[in-house]
Amino acid sequence: MVRNLFRGTDVNSYEQVLVALRRVIRATDLHSKRLSKHAGLTGPQLLIMRTIRDLGEVTIGTIAENVSLSQATVTTILDRLEHRKLVYRVRSTRDKRKVHAHLTEEGAEILARAPNPLQEDFIQKFQSLAEWEQTMILASLQRVANMMDADDIDASPVLTVGSVLKDDGWKEKP
Repeated sequence: MVRNLFRGTDVNSYEQVLVALRRVIRATDLHSKRLSKHAGLTGPQLLIMRTIRDLGEVTIGTIAENVSLSQATVTTILDRLEHRKLVYRVRSTRDKRKVHAHLTEEGAEILARAPNPLQEDFIQKFQSLAEWEQTMILASLQRVANMMDADDIDASPVLTVGSVLKDDGWKEKP
């Protein structure tokens, strides 16, 4: 047991670890809700739109590679963004097998107003740490994932939390 300095009570270490994990999950969830409220976008939608903006004329495969999502997932998200008239796709004139995604003017405007993805803020703070501290955090989190039998769970650096539905979390306004 360790002494909880904030509450002045004895608390098991594992309880503190579980609380810290819940805080990480909650922070991710709150950021996702803030993003949805302010920009009307999910985290993956925002990342895909930013990738299109940053890379210009870009294929779905390149987008998928850059955001660490499958091509099928990116296609589904692009379908929703295209339905909302935030992106459009054009078949390549040089290679008919390729389709390029582009932002619409409205998509660019929404993207300009959108907050940073949570992982961008995290990356900046993480990279400002000393190398030994980065290594310690990585090793600790990898050990926690192993202890939770999560080694084989497919996960990407895109941080999202929410219901596991067929869609990517976007709800059309009536």
